[in-house]
Amino acid sequence: MLIVFILGAMVLGAVIGSFLGVVLIRMPDGRPLVAARSACDTCDKELEPLELVPVLSWVIQGGKCRECGSAIDRWQLAAELGGAAIGAIAVMLSYFPVWAMLLGWQLLLLAMLDLRHMWLPRQLSALLGATGALFALVMGYWADDVMILVQSMVGGVFGFAALWLLGQGYLAWRGQEGLGGGDPPLLGAIGLWLGPLGVIHTLLVASLGGLAVAAVLWRAGREVRPDTMLPLGTLLAVAAWSVFLWQGL
Repeated sequence: MLIVFILGAMVLGAVIGSFLGVVLIRMPDGRPLVAARSACDTCDKELEPLELVPVLSWVIQGGKCRECGSAIDRWQLAAELGGAAIGAIAVMLSYFPVWAMLLGWQLLLLAMLDLRHMWLPRQLSALLGATGALFALVMGYWADDVMILVQSMVGGVFGFAALWLLGQGYLAWRGQEGLGGGDPPLLGAIGLWLGPLGVIHTLLVASLGGLAVAAVLWRAGREVRPDTMLPLGTLLAVAAWSVFLWQGL
């Protein structure tokens, strides 16, 4: 029976990931996300239903548009595979798989936006924070414990303040921006999901992840300096979902 739920979550995740891929590609350009029909980004041909099947259509078409032969953005495939993986892992590892999927898919989009565009839209962080507050409210009601909601609120404030103060300190010390403006709101939203202790764990895991990425870049012959830019939002997103699962939520 478990395998049925896992496969169902993977299919749903791939469908959600397909939409997230559209948002990833269109949102930075200010293009409509849902009003316009799905179409090839090169020749603008409207896609047929069979061309919209996540992952499978990409494989069958060899990653190319059937009309003009141009390559389909591989970020689209990555979003679909990522969405499917989140669905499967949530069912296998989380006590609350629906909430785990909701958090994971939002973090996936933010992680990919930061990785590709070095951009963390405030409206998406606000949505993440709103769903985090809703999660705390539901969990608090279910457990009849108002402290769950209090910890969520404290986590949100602590998460935002921690990175904002760090960024201000770096600015005063080096005279230049060290953090993107979208990083504190993102960690604040994560804090609403995970609470203050979860924020600390997320920062620790993200820091270790950043060191690992820097080590890989250095081993690959890339110059790594103290001011080398890394997608902190991506690191925070990956760390936050890992912490959520580790906390047994």
